[in-house]
Amino acid sequence: MNVGTMTIKSRRSVRKYKPTKIAPYVIQDVLDCGRLAPTAKNLQPWLFGAVTDQDLLRQIAELTDNAPFIADATVCFAVFGRPDETYYLEDCAAATMSMIIALQNLGLGSCWVAGDKKPYAGAIRDLLRVPSEYSLVSLIPAGAPAEIANPPKKRLEEVSFLDRYTEKTS
Repeated sequence: MNVGTMTIKSRRSVRKYKPTKIAPYVIQDVLDCGRLAPTAKNLQPWLFGAVTDQDLLRQIAELTDNAPFIADATVCFAVFGRPDETYYLEDCAAATMSMIIALQNLGLGSCWVAGDKKPYAGAIRDLLRVPSEYSLVSLIPAGAPAEIANPPKKRLEEVSFLDRYTEKTS
């Protein structure tokens, strides 16, 4: 296994963080990884934010419907896309995953929190003063992991096929 696949295979969603500072250059590096993600037609229909202010983190956590742990994160990255672009969701999902992998590689835990089509998306956009032509796609709270869960994953044979799918019989 190489470093890249090891990083991907070891990543887990983290919802409990230690109160540890993250250097500004690390935050910039993660944002840069989002910026360099693949994008359809190279349109780059995105805008990325990094929230470190504890009061803003608390307000974001209160606005979400299932992510109170954002209040305890050291930073929360916000990925916004322009819905007038056909593939904004795919592009922003690629950027989100690039940022999550970068965080994992840096030894930081994170959790993908949905934003697209969520009732709180507009309120978070307004809270962060993001222009209205952008829509929240995802939030990525991050920090030094205080706890890492390891839920069971399905076996590869259960979720994949080679060439053509055939129904598996017991």
